[in-house]
Amino acid sequence: MPTMYALTVPAVLRSLSVLARYLDLAEAHTAAHGLDAGALINARLAPDMLTLAGQVQRASDNAKGGVARLAGVEAPGYADDETSFPELKARLAKTVAFIEGVDPAAFEGSDTRVLTLTFRSINGDMTGFEYLTRYLLPNVDFHITTAHGILRNQGLAIGKKDYFGVA
Repeated sequence: MPTMYALTVPAVLRSLSVLARYLDLAEAHTAAHGLDAGALINARLAPDMLTLAGQVQRASDNAKGGVARLAGVEAPGYADDETSFPELKARLAKTVAFIEGVDPAAFEGSDTRVLTLTFRSINGDMTGFEYLTRYLLPNVDFHITTAHGILRNQGLAIGKKDYFGVA
């Protein structure tokens, strides 16, 4: 079986890479069509859902927090105050740099280590492997998929190939 590092870090970095590409495409789209970048950054699919900026922030938080939790290290905190594409891209770059800096050896034993989680969406104890497969990876990708939906809804010509990173 692959190591927890191998199961976690490449998948999370791939997801963040897709999201960073989406932000590049969104920024180019607003410039090419003379659109208000702030309106796109604040767009949402439904009134009770997070904005595009919120989706980027939650994907970043879940990625860095999940990696930190599994590796037993402290995650950096970010203020959630990004209002532009360059600021959102910088946040993702900081997140990627943090994740890339985590020692792979720190993940050893995290598959069976019991984690106590107290989130709005999930509470209780689970092993690191359960956390990775039932919460961390699905949650990161939920926010990236929702960002994809927001961007499609706002007129960006992105599709499944973009999501898979092969476009």
